[in-house]
Amino acid sequence: MGALDESLVKLVGDRTAKVLADSLKLRTVGDLLHHYPRRYVERGQLTSLDELEADEHVTVLARIEKVTLIPFRGRKGDRLEVVVTDGRSRLSLVFFNQGWRQKELRAGAQGLFAGKVGVFNRTRQLVSPDYQLLDEDAGSDAAKQFAGRLIPVYGASAQMPSWKLSLCVETALTKHLGDVGEPLPAELRERHDLIPLPEALELIHRPRGQADRERAQSRLRWDEAFVLQVALAQRRAADSALPAKPRRAREGGLLDAFDARLPFTLTEGQQKVSAEIAADLATEHPMHRLLQGEVGSGKTLVALRSMLAVVDAGGQAVLLAPTEVLAQQHHRSIVEMMGDLAEGGMLGGSDLGTRVVLLTGSMGVPARRQALLDMACGDAGIAIGTHALIEDKVQFQDLGLVVVDEQHRFGVEQRDALRAKGDQPPHLLVMTATPIPRTVAMTVFGDLETSVLDQLPAGRSPISTHVVPALEKPNFLTRAWERVREEVGKGHQAYVVCPRIGDEEPAAEPKKRRKAAEEDFEEAADQGAASDERRPPLSVVETAEKLVKGPLAGLRVEILHGRLAPEAKDEVMRRFTAGEVDVLVATTVIEVGVNVPNSTAMVIMDADRFGVSQLHQLRGRVGRGSAAGLCLLVSDMPAGSAARARLDAVAGTLDGFELSRIDLEQRREGDVLGQAQSGVKSSLKVLSVLEDEEVILTARTEATRLVAEDPDLAAHPELRTALESLLDEDRAAYMEKG
Repeated sequence: MGALDESLVKLVGDRTAKVLADSLKLRTVGDLLHHYPRRYVERGQLTSLDELEADEHVTVLARIEKVTLIPFRGRKGDRLEVVVTDGRSRLSLVFFNQGWRQKELRAGAQGLFAGKVGVFNRTRQLVSPDYQLLDEDAGSDAAKQFAGRLIPVYGASAQMPSWKLSLCVETALTKHLGDVGEPLPAELRERHDLIPLPEALELIHRPRGQADRERAQSRLRWDEAFVLQVALAQRRAADSALPAKPRRAREGGLLDAFDARLPFTLTEGQQKVSAEIAADLATEHPMHRLLQGEVGSGKTLVALRSMLAVVDAGGQAVLLAPTEVLAQQHHRSIVEMMGDLAEGGMLGGSDLGTRVVLLTGSMGVPARRQALLDMACGDAGIAIGTHALIEDKVQFQDLGLVVVDEQHRFGVEQRDALRAKGDQPPHLLVMTATPIPRTVAMTVFGDLETSVLDQLPAGRSPISTHVVPALEKPNFLTRAWERVREEVGKGHQAYVVCPRIGDEEPAAEPKKRRKAAEEDFEEAADQGAASDERRPPLSVVETAEKLVKGPLAGLRVEILHGRLAPEAKDEVMRRFTAGEVDVLVATTVIEVGVNVPNSTAMVIMDADRFGVSQLHQLRGRVGRGSAAGLCLLVSDMPAGSAARARLDAVAGTLDGFELSRIDLEQRREGDVLGQAQSGVKSSLKVLSVLEDEEVILTARTEATRLVAEDPDLAAHPELRTALESLLDEDRAAYMEKG
C-alpha cells in the first residue's frame, strides 16, 4: 500500500479523520490531496452574499459591520447578533449566550465565516458559525498565512469548515507531496505542455495567483479525461476482440413481412440508423451501439426491426425496461404492431411469426413458468421484461441481441449480466430517450458507438408549453383546469403529474412555537429552520381527490403510481389507452415509453421539483397523435428564481439536446458519470464534459493509441494504479466483463 493510500488517522488524528470520513467521504491521504478548492478569494476581496441559499453549508469572506448584544426578557441569557457585509448584501450571525465573543468580533474586522444558511423572519443567517478572523490586528496566524495569496475555499461541512480543511491539506502537502506518482506518460505531458502531477497538486492548493491555478487545473483536467478514456478504450478493445455470431435478416423473412405491414414510411433518420445497426449485426464481433434521440423519434420501432432481424437469423432478442409499467407498455405496443407475426406457433399465427413474451418480477407463477419455458426452448424470439430477465434461472436457446431501454437506469454490470446469458456475447443496443450532448456521450458512453435520431415521424403534432405561476396568478391555475376540461370535451385525454404518491406515513407534528419572541427566535435558529419553509410536494392521492370534488368534477379520473399492485397498474393503463379514463393523475411512472396518441394535455404540479430533462420526457407523452399537445408547468416559485428559470427554459424550446445541456450545467457532472457508468466512481472534479470538448477528444485519441500499444498498461504502472482507483472496489471485474 502506497503512502497516499494510508488512512488519514496517522496524518490528522482519530477525531479529525472521523469527521473527514463521515462528512466529506475523505479517508486517505490521496482523497485529501484530490479534494480541490471549490473556488478562491483574494485577500481583501469580499465574497458575494446575495446568492446564498437556505440549508446550504457555506464559507463566506466578509467584513463585520455591526455587533449587538441583546439580553433575553424575563430570563437569563442573551444573544449576540453580528451583521457582516460584502459591500452589497448583508448576512446575520447569531450566537446564543456567548456575549464574550464581542471582544474579538469587532466592527471593521474581516473574516471567514462558515455554517448552514438558515432563514428567520425572512432574514438569512448563520447560527453559531465557525469563523476565522483575517484581521491583522487580531494577530491571526491564518491572516499571515493567507497574506498575498489566493485563499482556497473548499467544499466543506458543518463539522469541518473550509479553513480547518485547508490546514489538513497543508499537512498532507508538507508530508506527502513527494509520494505522489505520475500517471501520465512523459511524452504525453511533453506533447501537451502539462506540468508534473505533484506540482499541479501544490499549485491547486497553494496558488500564488490565477496563472498558477490555471496551470494546475489544465493538468488535472487531463488526468480525469485521460484515465477515464483509458478505461473506456480498454473496454472497447476487449469487446472488439470477442467473437459474435453474425445476424443477418433473410430476404422474404420476418422483418420483410413486418415492414410490408407498416402503415407509414420510415423517416430518413430511421432508415439511416437501421442501416448502421444492420451492418453491426452482420459482423463477427459484438455490436455495442447507443441509440439516442428526441422524445417520439421512433427509437422503439428501430429497436424492434433490429430484434426481428436477429430472429430472422435464428436467434433471440430481449428488451430490458426499467419499470413494469414500461415493460408492459412495450409488450403491448410491440404485439399490436406485429399482429399475427407475434403469434408464431400459435393458432391463427403467421407462419413467419415468432412468439413475444413478457417477464416481470410480479407475474403469477403459471405465466412466469410458461415465459421461462418459451425463452429456454426458443419458441419466444422476443422477450420483454424488467430486471427479472437478469435472474439466474432465465435461460435462452440462442440469445443474439440485448436491447437496454433507458440505459441511465441500469448499470454496466446489469447489462453485462444479461449479455452473459448467450453462448457467445450477444450484440448490444442501448437506447436512451434523454438526448445527450456529444462530449457527454463520449465521456459517459465512451465504450459505445452512437446513433442519433433527430427527426420526428410525420404526423407528430407540436407541443406548446407554458409556465403557470400558481401563487402569483391563481387565476392561471383555474384556467389550466378549464383547458383540461376543454380537451376532454373534444374527446381527448389528459395527464396530471405529481412528485409524490401521498400514502406515505404522516410526518411528525412540528413543535409548537413558544410564545416569547426571544424563545421563538432561539428555537427556530437552533434548529436552523426557516419560518417560511416550503410545503411538502403535492401528491397523486390528494390531488386526485381535490380534482374529482372540484375543477374536474364529473370527469373520469384515475390514479397511477409505483406502489399499486402490478395488475392494478396494468388495468389502469389498459383503460386509459382504451379511452375509458379521461384524466390520469400519476407520478413519473409515465415518464418514458407510455404511448397514448389520444392524450393531448399534461399538467405537471410542482414542476420545479423535477429536473429539466425529466420535464422534457414527461411532456413527450402528449402530442403523439394528430392533435396538438399542451403542457402546463405549475409552480409556486417566484419569477426571477433559479427554479423558474429552469421552467422557462423548458417552456422556451422543444430541443432536447439544448435542454440536456442546461440540465447538465445545473448538476454535478460526476453524478451523471457515476450514474451511467456504474462501475466507475463519480470522479469529475475539474473536467467539464460540456466545456472541455477539446481535452476529451484529444485524451480519447491518446488513450486509444496507448491501449493499442500496451493493452495491459505493463509499461505504465502509475497509470494502472490510477485506473484501479477509478474503479469501484465492489466492481473490480468491471473491465473483464464482456
